[in-house]
Amino acid sequence: MKRWWLALIPLALGLIGTVVGVAAGDRRRIVVTWQFEWIWVQLGLLVTVVLLLVIAVRAALRRRELRSRENAVAGERAERRRFVDRLDHELKNPVTAIRLGLSNLPETEVAAGLDAQAQRLTRLLADLRKLGEIENAQLEIAPVDLEALGREVVDAVGELPQSTDRSLAVSFPRAPRPLPPVRGDVDLLFLAVYNLVANALKFSQPGDRIELRGAEDEGGVTIEVADTGRGIPAEEQGLVWEELARGSHTRDVAGSGLGLPFVRTIVERHGGSVALRSRLGEGTSVRLRLPL
Repeated sequence: MKRWWLALIPLALGLIGTVVGVAAGDRRRIVVTWQFEWIWVQLGLLVTVVLLLVIAVRAALRRRELRSRENAVAGERAERRRFVDRLDHELKNPVTAIRLGLSNLPETEVAAGLDAQAQRLTRLLADLRKLGEIENAQLEIAPVDLEALGREVVDAVGELPQSTDRSLAVSFPRAPRPLPPVRGDVDLLFLAVYNLVANALKFSQPGDRIELRGAEDEGGVTIEVADTGRGIPAEEQGLVWEELARGSHTRDVAGSGLGLPFVRTIVERHGGSVALRSRLGEGTSVRLRLPL
């Protein structure tokens, strides 16, 4: 829209031609004769041309808006990536020096606590670096069997200590047919589902139930992880997808606040979407939808 004045050039040229013709005393006329029986066809053709022009302009505006939005998202990701790189560079050496200094101190409760916090900061930096890599990594696209992937996730989380005293159920459709495969990066999709199940284990109590479910809808498939754990307060549910955000009810559980941002980034890179429903004290359900 910055060069809207270009549209006035034909009008300006026409006005100049008219002024020159009037000044020169040109009184010639062009008479156009239309056959009346063809006027409806001609009017229909004129309306069609106008409609095609309107559709073309609207499509061009939509493409421009989409490009602008994509550029904004890409710029935001690049800026966040630069910030993480700077943060990693600035903190890596000090954290290493702190841990080295602590290793030379007598083994006391205070020294052990400081070393634990230094290790936590090291893991946090590693997770931030991993999130940046996921945002920019080249996807290795191939057909993915989500049921097989889900059962692999269940086998993997079976090694976590919390899995021994929770009930973990898996449910995928058999009738009228199994889930169709999706096209995606199997390693990243595994990481997304694994993070959801591991989160459900982490924020539940012995005896709670966790369910991994699959379903197909029009044009896509969904993977849902639901639990009967502690749930999330309604006013904090919008924050769970933000990097480093942690709920007020999770202070007693170790974590970096990057698990769900990992999941969202992976799913959105596959053209999918994420949704969360939760009730405090009753449990949480996170649903991933991937296009076919």
